[in-house]
Amino acid sequence: MPKRRDPWLDNAKTVLIVVVVVGHAVILLPAGDLRSQLYDFIYYFHIPAFVVLTGYLSRSFAWNRRHLTALVYTLVVPYVLFEWLMANFRVLIGEVSSIEVLQPLWLNPHWPMWYLIVLVIWRLATPVLKLHWAMVPASVVVSLLAGSVNLELFDLNRALGLLPFFVIGLHLPRAALAAAQARGTGLLGLAVLAWIWWLAGHTDDHWGTQWLYYRAPYDELGATFGDGVWIRLRLLGIGLAGTLALLSLVPRRRGRFTKAGYYTMGVYLLHGFVLRWAMVQGYDDWMPGDGWASVAITVTLAVALALGLAWPPLAGRLLWVVDPITTALEFRRRRRAAPRLPAPR
Repeated sequence: MPKRRDPWLDNAKTVLIVVVVVGHAVILLPAGDLRSQLYDFIYYFHIPAFVVLTGYLSRSFAWNRRHLTALVYTLVVPYVLFEWLMANFRVLIGEVSSIEVLQPLWLNPHWPMWYLIVLVIWRLATPVLKLHWAMVPASVVVSLLAGSVNLELFDLNRALGLLPFFVIGLHLPRAALAAAQARGTGLLGLAVLAWIWWLAGHTDDHWGTQWLYYRAPYDELGATFGDGVWIRLRLLGIGLAGTLALLSLVPRRRGRFTKAGYYTMGVYLLHGFVLRWAMVQGYDDWMPGDGWASVAITVTLAVALALGLAWPPLAGRLLWVVDPITTALEFRRRRRAAPRLPAPR
């Protein structure tokens, strides 16, 4: 009997992938203070939240043939395929003049493919990272020290910078998630997100937006090592607070969009093609200005795009593109398992 899925986890995956798409769509808005505040607001917590949940769902990973094969099929193959597809798509729509502009492909991943290769790195390290809770403070030290070096290969800067969120997810007890789902926590979560919204309006008073990517080294961001460590430490705390706040608002019961949580990888890999096309077509010129009307339109369209790509009848077919090997193997297994009708006499 197949294991019953936790509707709260699927709802959380749905909420997070929608927030990711909205965060990427915000950059299409006409430039202005509102766009900057909304963008920073989302980036304070949406990547940390995605990483924490990814870590939580990676706890069972082990160095065995089944898991390593699945890692290749579900992450490495899509990374190689979609890194190439995105590069060629950007040439096709005229965003860049030639694919040489985007070199080196695969070694230095391009938006948003970095997450796939970084997740491969994290998953391979999981058996070590989950050995003891002391890996949580150790990962914080690694993140703080990583800001002093520039490791662009496979986006190692981000892999190390965001590592604490992944390790926290690995060690996050189910009781902590239960506490986040308790009645009354939603009000606290809204208060935390309201504070982050206020903070997003004053980001440049403390640090630039580039700090929210956990990518560039401290010196490139104009900070000394000591100042950089202090800034990143605070950002780690803000990211974790925002993560817990967002999770406290996730619906607990199975609902209309719960099943969208099954197909988050397809949404993540495919939404960028639509957004890149819209950007080249001059999306910001279509908007009525840099105010709330444009925000409302853009957020609505982004939510519709995310949920549309996760619509089961479509998403099930897109699996042939998103995860071709696993889908083909599953299709073959089902065909073999299907009962055969007797031949007519």
